[in-house]
Amino acid sequence: MASTKTGFDKWVAKKLKSPSFAKAHQEARKHVKAVDALVQSLDAVRERSGISKAELARRIDAKPEIVRRLFTKAGANPTLATVVEVAAALGLELKLVPVAPKNEAAKSKPRRLRAEAQAVA
Repeated sequence: MASTKTGFDKWVAKKLKSPSFAKAHQEARKHVKAVDALVQSLDAVRERSGISKAELARRIDAKPEIVRRLFTKAGANPTLATVVEVAAALGLELKLVPVAPKNEAAKSKPRRLRAEAQAVA
């Protein structure tokens, strides 16, 4: 069953015809996808470790609903401080790892960094 497009969906579809808007939209979607992937990774570690959301909330001295929303709300956008606290409570640390340029032209530009969660030994 196809969903009915909202006014916003139609507006975005129209705006996406503009190359500058389309490029900005694509970049924003990449950022959202990266945050979602990081949050999903943290939740997977939490589950594999057998730590409940309530226990994780206690470990970071936060209300349980904060952790629950972090892992269940679509499009969660946690602060960096929250991500670092959650990672540490799960025995992880965040590291910045250089991303290899995709082409020669990109080599002359400053390299972007990607965050990577790794288990603390």
